[in-house]
Amino acid sequence: MFERLIKKLQDPKKSYITLETTPRHDATFMPIIETIDKLGIAEKVDGFSTTDNPLAKLKFNSIIAAHQLQQHFKKPVLATMTMRDRNKIALQSDLLGANAIDVRAILALTGDPAKISDQPNAKGVFESDSTMLLDIVKCFNAGIDYAGREFGIKPKPIYPFAVSNAFAKNPKTLLKRFVKKLDHGALGIITQPVFDRENVLMLLELFEEAKASNSKGKNGTLILGLFPVTRLKTAQFLSSHVPGIHVPKKWIDALYEAQKKGEKTEEKVGLELSMELYASIMEIHPKIHIMTANRFSLAKKLLS
Repeated sequence: MFERLIKKLQDPKKSYITLETTPRHDATFMPIIETIDKLGIAEKVDGFSTTDNPLAKLKFNSIIAAHQLQQHFKKPVLATMTMRDRNKIALQSDLLGANAIDVRAILALTGDPAKISDQPNAKGVFESDSTMLLDIVKCFNAGIDYAGREFGIKPKPIYPFAVSNAFAKNPKTLLKRFVKKLDHGALGIITQPVFDRENVLMLLELFEEAKASNSKGKNGTLILGLFPVTRLKTAQFLSSHVPGIHVPKKWIDALYEAQKKGEKTEEKVGLELSMELYASIMEIHPKIHIMTANRFSLAKKLLS
């Protein structure tokens, strides 16, 4: 399952599409699985991802959610793990448990700050950034733990992924991040959402430069984040408040004019812009991670 996913990711001639799912503040993940099943989206993607308490808000466990998605759809899932909530002991313990239930694609994140959590006085662990988790995965794949102790029964292969901003005023910042993640063994680096062709081309150029400067990263692949925006307020929020994302003036202006004509027109224009971008990326670099904040009907429209 995972070997096939990685092979497709690394083949420049083949498309690779994954869909993000965000577990809810519930004691079950099944409603999300049922929604995806009902919409028939699974057959249109190569795999999924599960988020790990994004914005430090309490959600259902990402590893268990990944396992349930895999069991139901028979497709690989990237389980996100953040450095915020675990020290190196807990990280390794969770990886061993995940390995036993065949959750073996891990998306390593540093994590949002604990101070924005919905849990009173929550404290972040943050023993290091996400590269420590990538290094732990590297150790596990060599049959040892992070302290160098050999496992009696070695873990099955783990496939590490990482994330990156999609935009920076100084592109060299992105280049350094690519080099760092590749150096620590990331097989795929998922960007924050992109919104225009120029941004895509810049990222691809920087990524190739990063690979050329780092022999360890020769098997790494850039995966472009895509977030379909159908509301002016969403585009404006991303543009104004989320670092590492650039929403072009073209999108803001088009949605502004559409919003005057009503909600249906606004959604129609936003979806058209998103589908145009999706088609453009598929022509240039068909490696995409779709994020919809669980608005899976949007994903279905995009993929159709």
